[in-house]
Amino acid sequence: MKRSEKAEIIGQMLDELYPTTPVPLDHTSAYTLLVAVMLSAQTTDKKVNEVTPALFAAADTPEKMATLEVENIQTLIREIGLAPTKAKNLRKMAEQIVEAGGLRPDWDYLESLAGVGHKTASVLMAQWYGIPAFPVDTHIHRLAARWGLSKAKNVEQTERDLKALWPKETWNKRHLQIIFFGREYCPARNHDLTACPICTWAASKKRIREEARL
Repeated sequence: MKRSEKAEIIGQMLDELYPTTPVPLDHTSAYTLLVAVMLSAQTTDKKVNEVTPALFAAADTPEKMATLEVENIQTLIREIGLAPTKAKNLRKMAEQIVEAGGLRPDWDYLESLAGVGHKTASVLMAQWYGIPAFPVDTHIHRLAARWGLSKAKNVEQTERDLKALWPKETWNKRHLQIIFFGREYCPARNHDLTACPICTWAASKKRIREEARL
């Protein structure tokens, strides 16, 4: 089966399973979404949502965040992975946003902010500004490989491969659908590919054998 054929069937399955795609990170503005996405690196969305209420109570705008000491920010996010580095980035990012006059949907600008990589910028573009983007994290990268949709060695190439397989108007929901599916049916560890609604037919026999040995 061609990649394009697999993608079409998978897309139909995902649309049926997840007709709505709410953003799993709690937020009330472009800035709070950006902060939440930045904090979510190497941390679960659940943990981020547990931590951000206290953080946003103290600083839900870049102007407020820029007035906090890095130590105070780190205390507020201490349960988050890589908290020391993220605290420094939050303070620096806030200062940059204030100096620039606020957030705006500009790729170069967003990716120039401290702690904001392409994936984080992509989430903000897609989920706040509604601009077509396909954020690819390690989970989506893994599932794309399992399903035979990409042989890429890195998330950047996987993003290009997935963008080529699905229409641009589906990108913003598709990346969330894949994340939701992964959590419910296709976890990273101890996954039986022969029992998965997608892996069972989309994964190669070689891939199924390889993961069975893990």
